[in-house]
Amino acid sequence: MTDFRANGSDTAQTAIGFLRTTSLSSLVQEEIVRMILSGELDAGAQVKEFAISDRLGVGRSSVREAFRALEEAGLVRLEKNRGVFVREIGDDEAEEMYAVRAGLDELAGRLLAPRITAAEIDELRRHVDELEAWLAPDAFATYFPLNLRFHDRIVEMTGNRKLLVVYRRLINEMHLLRRRGLLRGGGLLVSNDEHRSIVDALASRDADTAAAAMRDHVRSGRDRMLAAVDTATPRSAA
Repeated sequence: MTDFRANGSDTAQTAIGFLRTTSLSSLVQEEIVRMILSGELDAGAQVKEFAISDRLGVGRSSVREAFRALEEAGLVRLEKNRGVFVREIGDDEAEEMYAVRAGLDELAGRLLAPRITAAEIDELRRHVDELEAWLAPDAFATYFPLNLRFHDRIVEMTGNRKLLVVYRRLINEMHLLRRRGLLRGGGLLVSNDEHRSIVDALASRDADTAAAAMRDHVRSGRDRMLAAVDTATPRSAA
């Protein structure tokens, strides 16, 4: 009986330790993603295990677990005997990502339009209104997560769980492209005008109209990215 209790206690302690490590690992992941989005870590930059550990006051095991999860998400690459680096995305891969995202967004619009509720339309309009307050280039740190949430919420509203999983995986990888790209000269304003057009299209409850608005927004984001490359200016988030 005594041995059973001891073993049970050990098992509980192991489970608690695992949950604590997992929780810390998630916090480390969130901080590294924040550093990538803010530009603190640029494409190709090394992410140093000891620096992250010291900065966040967590153990190396939590940092290594976070690295593995971020590698699976496509945000970093682990190189044997060299370390961990923010992944770089070439132009060809970027084109492929935008093509896939255009297809996913088009599908989301087609699925959602016939079933969207008045309350959901109002919710999306509030999202766009909130984005309107953060259009200055120096407000990008606030605008960007709100922008992500707007698009994620649309996919969420479709009720298609598989689509949501695939979409989120791709968007995680596209964080790297978007950070290459704050568009100057009103790019965020143009993007948010397109957000309003998307909501209007969804409110029409016409699947083709909504699908076209979603697809065209992604293609516009791709075009802005390419224009930014040509002029050596930062790119815009779509």
